[in-house]
Amino acid sequence: RAQIPLFATHESAAFIIDVLRTYLSKHFADRTTMHGVFMDILGLGVLITGESGLGKSELGLELISRGNGLVADDAVDLYRINQTTIEGKCPELLQNLLEVRGIGLLDIRAIFGESAVRRRMRLKLIVHLVRKETMERDYERMPYEPLTQDVLGVPVLKVVVQVVAGRNLAVLLEAAVRNTIL
Repeated sequence: RAQIPLFATHESAAFIIDVLRTYLSKHFADRTTMHGVFMDILGLGVLITGESGLGKSELGLELISRGNGLVADDAVDLYRINQTTIEGKCPELLQNLLEVRGIGLLDIRAIFGESAVRRRMRLKLIVHLVRKETMERDYERMPYEPLTQDVLGVPVLKVVVQVVAGRNLAVLLEAAVRNTIL
């Protein structure tokens, strides 16, 4: 009658408070969308970024064929779910899809199976792909300190990888992930 919501449950108050806190923190989380390919590489959430045409999606396809998982291609929805954690997922319209120039849209789930896609991952590493000219001009070969990138107020580790013909980027990315895990 007073237009005040009332919840009743047989569950304990502590349990309900935990459930509501998790739900409300996700529902009201700071959010943004970034351009890139978001992958589960060896259990680590990795966002591959770089300018258009560098081969991010093709690299994602190679990583999927090596047993890693796709979260999102092209647009990644990112949410800060607490003070130190960023979670990413795919916009609903693009779920399971990877666009490869010259081939078109690939349904990764249909081609590689359910184990090749993930619904969401926590962002732990950003791998930024750059052309040789950009690398020589704007980035150090051996950074003095680990690089980070601010995403929604949370510093995320960042690695810059130069794209040059003949380099096996999938192996380099997996090595960067293993190094981050260590």
